[in-house]
Amino acid sequence: MGNLLKVLTREIENYPHFFLDFENAQPTDCEREVWNQVNAVLQESESILTGLQAYKGAGHEIRDAIQNPNDMLLQERAWNSVCPLVIRLKKFYSFSLKLEEALKSLLESLTCPPYTPTQHLEREQALAKQFAEILHFTLRFDELKMRIPAIQNDFSYYRRTISRNRLNNMNLDIENEVNNEMANRMSLFYAEATPMLKTLSTATTNFVTENKTLPLENTTDCLSTMASVCKVMLETPEYTSRFNSEDTLLFCMRVMVGVIILYDHVHPNGAFNKSSKIDMKGCIKVLKDQPADNVEGLLNALKFTTKHLNDESTPKNIRTMLQ
Repeated sequence: MGNLLKVLTREIENYPHFFLDFENAQPTDCEREVWNQVNAVLQESESILTGLQAYKGAGHEIRDAIQNPNDMLLQERAWNSVCPLVIRLKKFYSFSLKLEEALKSLLESLTCPPYTPTQHLEREQALAKQFAEILHFTLRFDELKMRIPAIQNDFSYYRRTISRNRLNNMNLDIENEVNNEMANRMSLFYAEATPMLKTLSTATTNFVTENKTLPLENTTDCLSTMASVCKVMLETPEYTSRFNSEDTLLFCMRVMVGVIILYDHVHPNGAFNKSSKIDMKGCIKVLKDQPADNVEGLLNALKFTTKHLNDESTPKNIRTMLQ
């Protein structure tokens, strides 16, 4: 495989080791159909992040409206400020559904018999890169969302106002865009601290449940192999020196954390158990060796969005490393 560069000739602790070319992998003819489908979704991802980054909220207008309930001008100003924001929040939510479908397509391709996960990653570098790009986007989205409390405040105000106006028999155009059912689904989505990660975790769990003839190991081994590949690439200067961009280092870290979280949600024993195929101690060490500013959000993601960290079976030294 031209795109795949084997980087270690020896096996260390029985974990697979090779270099995934996250920067340059191009789809082969076999990958093209799925790659095109997923690429159409990924092309939207930067504009979604830009839209989230620019989200300012309508806190000031909402406060004025609440403090002056009889001032119709202020009520109208708050409502007119919130409505475009709700349309934007719907766009983000709708994108999460597209991402869910894209992830399922990639999982189908990267786990199907007769190949092993390692063979899939060797054969389908471009799809592995797209899987990584989805995880990278997801962690970036959730890191940003956690810093914007205005999202939930704006949406709560929208729902309260629309309920009150419905009681007053007011006909609102925005209900064509965000009706009650859509508002309920969006509310559940934004109530999550890390909504995109929750979407992917649920999608991966559902993928395993729905594909009863596919052994669970096909999915968990795909995730653990990806985690191992990222760890080795990050801890080996010879290979990080191959990155053309410094951003690829952070990309690798985000991908590693993303697959660990998915593995932890899908595997019955989780990622922290001694029987886990992920070298958690090594992965955490790799993160802690990086500048604190780059990894604080990622360490928090491992602490707060995994499922099994606080299980009794989690070794104490792993818990201590994440404290």
